[in-house]
Order: sequence, then structure tokens, then C-alpha cells
Amino acid sequence: MIHAEVENPKKRSLYVKKPKFSERQIVGILKEAELGAKVGETCRKHGISEATYYKWKTQFSGMTVSHLSQLRELQAENANLKRMCADLALMHHALKDVVHRKL
Repeated sequence: MIHAEVENPKKRSLYVKKPKFSERQIVGILKEAELGAKVGETCRKHGISEATYYKWKTQFSGMTVSHLSQLRELQAENANLKRMCADLALMHHALKDVVHRKL
């Protein structure tokens, strides 16, 4: 397996960055600005850049905390499935080469 070192849970923290803000915090920040607070002041208050705020707004506007957490779970599952598919494709090609060489 090519990604054996990544599969170790202790080493995974080296590769996957933990989010600084929880789903609840992100939704709260977006709601705060929607309710009339100035974007610049809201960003300074929470220690984020305006670019981050607008990125979150395009991705998560109108979502609730449960929708956002479900989205993150599905994204993680999708990443795992893509990794598994890539590993299987690599094994498939390797086995095809072995069979082809024997013939």
C-alpha cells in the first residue's frame, strides 16, 4: 500500500490540519454578519480575514450547524473513498502487468 504511513492515526495529524473553528462557530459568525454587523468588525472580533469570511459565505451560507457537520462528514468519507479507489486502481494495474508478463 502506497499511503501506509498516512493510515497510521498518530501520523495522520501531521497531514490533516485540524479546523480552527467548529461548525457552530462558523455558522455563528455568518449569522452575526447577516444580522447587520459590519463584516470588517466581525472578522476582527473573531480573528479571521475578510477573504475567509467571504469564502465561508459562498460555501456555507444558509446552512445550519447540522447541515455543515453532515457536509464535512460526507467530504471526509468522499476523500477516503477516492483514496481507496486510487489504491485499488494501482493494484489492478500492477496485477495486470504481472499477468501480462507471464503470458
